[in-house]
Amino acid sequence: MTNSPKITIIGAGGFVFPFRLIGDLVSFPALRSSTLCLMDVDATRLSRTATAARDLVSHHGFDTEIVETTDRREALRDADFVIITFQVGGVESYRHDVEIPRTYGIDQPVGDTVGPGGVFRFLRSVEAYEAIAADARELCPRAQFINYANPMAMATAFLNAQGLDTVGLCHSVQGTTRMLARTLDVPYDEVSFLSAGINHQAWILRFHRGDEDLYPRLRETMRSRHLRGRAASGLATDDGDHSDAADEASTYEGGNEQVRTTIMDAFGYFQTESSHHASEYLPYFRKNPELVLDYIPQRWDYYEICASHDEQGDIEGQLAKLKDHLAPSVEYGASIVNSAVTGTPSVVYGNVPNAGGIITNLPDDACVEVPCLVDGNGVQPTTVGALPAQLAAVNRTNIGVQTLAVQAALSGEREHVYHAVMLDPLTSALLTVDQIRSMTDELFDAHADLLPAALRPTAAGAAA
Repeated sequence: MTNSPKITIIGAGGFVFPFRLIGDLVSFPALRSSTLCLMDVDATRLSRTATAARDLVSHHGFDTEIVETTDRREALRDADFVIITFQVGGVESYRHDVEIPRTYGIDQPVGDTVGPGGVFRFLRSVEAYEAIAADARELCPRAQFINYANPMAMATAFLNAQGLDTVGLCHSVQGTTRMLARTLDVPYDEVSFLSAGINHQAWILRFHRGDEDLYPRLRETMRSRHLRGRAASGLATDDGDHSDAADEASTYEGGNEQVRTTIMDAFGYFQTESSHHASEYLPYFRKNPELVLDYIPQRWDYYEICASHDEQGDIEGQLAKLKDHLAPSVEYGASIVNSAVTGTPSVVYGNVPNAGGIITNLPDDACVEVPCLVDGNGVQPTTVGALPAQLAAVNRTNIGVQTLAVQAALSGEREHVYHAVMLDPLTSALLTVDQIRSMTDELFDAHADLLPAALRPTAAGAAA
């Protein structure tokens, strides 16, 4: 691996997050002589990120080369690392993902992981992934791909199926374990833990401080603080950017955790995504508006957060922080690049194919989230073995949605899209088969121009 790697970020015009990744990368001394190639289809948004990046590296006196381009092939040519951060269709398409299902009674406060929103967010990105893969196989066949795009499991599985060596990254393990340590008033650097499962539904299997098992105290504390129908007050407002370590409970994480506490009581272990997200993935918490309020007294709506962002102000605020104090965030991406370049070992939680049975009681075609060793040999997933049977069973309810959506994209089989949405636990708990078909047809129509050709409403074999 060269000491001056080319690191490409596709989707670099996004607000805050791509720039936060740039700050992470140049926080590592070994990466400050890199070429950061920033690519986006929107030249104006791209220029904003590139200008801030040049300002940052100039301020700190680094010799990092910042290249901006709207040409995907130029961005991929000879890249050593490719980081994917985009979503196709932006906020306008996201609006359809949440608003159409709500007319049918499916209220997704996020809608980016499973369910109708997650399935269609994935499908409208498929043609972009295929184009990237075709170019990458020619121009950077040995590149390490790092995917930050949701729905994480579907996108990462599909990219690997295209022959790209891809690890998917999220911050839910880091955020949840930090929140649990804060809740128990235990210094985070004294905690050891093991997590495994699938993205946004991984399980904290072990949570220790030295020889002390912290789970008994965790269960007692969470039960006492997060009873159904009890709302915490004085919570910090969440802005949707979770790349830095939170130091207090917010409306997103740690404040009202009735859902995750109920899941822990029912299945024995705490899961890694917020109660808002978690309530979408199971059939128990969103059966009617009154029940939702019992479990989630303060609504957190990610679409509304995205639609109201002041993008210029966001990036200027991040730039000021990184000029004043340059240090890595909780994101794993830059540490992967640093470990691969320097050979310095690190451990990250990555989303990878379950081929060979990394988690033995989940399907081989699942995309699982497990601890991975990273060094000069790249990203190496560690074998977890079998999850507790009930946890694997819960994961499989979401894996079915994910693998059918991926199969629809790989095969062009339109019926698999209906199958994926029909199998979503929340959707199937609230709607009939006919209602699900009708809702899915509306989503097909709303996203028609962005879907793979074989899946568009005008494709041969589509329903009349």
